[in-house]
Amino acid sequence: MTNPKHAQDTPQGRYYTDPAGGPALVSVTNVLDTAVNKSHSLVPWGVKVTVEYVLDNWKAIAHRVITDRPALTREIKAIHREVKETASNLGDRIHTAAEQHVLGAPVTNDAEVAPYLAQLVRWLALWSVDLTEHVVATEITVMHRRLGYAGTADLMIWLPTGPDGVMELWLIDYKTSATRSAKSVYPENTLQLAALRYAETALLPDDTDAPMPAIQRTGVLNLRAKSHALVEMPAGRDAHRAFRGLLEGTRWLHVAPSTYPALLAPGQTEPARRRTTRKAA
Repeated sequence: MTNPKHAQDTPQGRYYTDPAGGPALVSVTNVLDTAVNKSHSLVPWGVKVTVEYVLDNWKAIAHRVITDRPALTREIKAIHREVKETASNLGDRIHTAAEQHVLGAPVTNDAEVAPYLAQLVRWLALWSVDLTEHVVATEITVMHRRLGYAGTADLMIWLPTGPDGVMELWLIDYKTSATRSAKSVYPENTLQLAALRYAETALLPDDTDAPMPAIQRTGVLNLRAKSHALVEMPAGRDAHRAFRGLLEGTRWLHVAPSTYPALLAPGQTEPARRRTTRKAA
C-alpha cells in the first residue's frame, strides 16, 4: 500500500488527517478491508502458495520435520504473509514509478518495476495521451468531510471515449498482479472508485481545497508484466450508497468492544482468576 501525504496508520487501520483540522477521516481502502469479506479468495490463495513452497522445498523440510519442527512450523505459517508483503511492496513501487512518469519526473531505475511501467507507457501511447494536456491529477487526496472518509485517486485523465471521440474525464485506479489476468477485477473495486468519484473535495499540492472534478467514467487499469487492460467499472450513485453502508459498519466495528462480561446465573459468583507464574527464560 502506498503512503499518501496525509495518511496515518492506526490500530484500526489507515486514517487521513485533515490539513484543515477536524476529526480524522477513515480511508476508503480501510473501509473495504474492514467490511468486505475476502476470505473466499485469500484463503485458497494462501493455501496454494504454502503448498507450492512445501513441494518446492520438500527435501529440506523433510529433514527439519525431525530436527527443527517448531521453527519450521512458524516459517511455513508465515509463507503466505511474506508473499503478500512482497507483492504489496512491488505494487507500491509500480505506483510510485507511474506517478513519476505521468508527472514527467525522473523514474527510479527498478528492474522489477520496468515491465509494468512499460505497459503503462504503451497504454498512454495507444490512447494518444499528452501528459501535459490530458492528465488532470495523479495520486491526489480526495475527501468527503461530511461522511468522514478520504482516499487517494491514482489518475484523473481525459480520454477520447465519448461519441465521435469526444473527450471524457476518467477516474482510474491502477491494479497490479504477477498472476491474475489483465481483465480480472474484484466487485469491491467498483465501491472504491465510487467512494473516490463522489468525494466532495480534492486537496491541491499546497493542501488547499478544490472542488472534486465531475468524473464522467471510472475504471481499473490493470498493469501486468506483459499486458494491460482498462476495465470500466459501474461506479455510480448506487455503488456509492453501498459504500456508505460499509462505511457505517466500519465505524461501528472500529469502536466496538472486543470483550463483554459473561452473564452469571442467580447465586453464581465470579470464579477467582487463576494466578500464573512466568517461567524464567
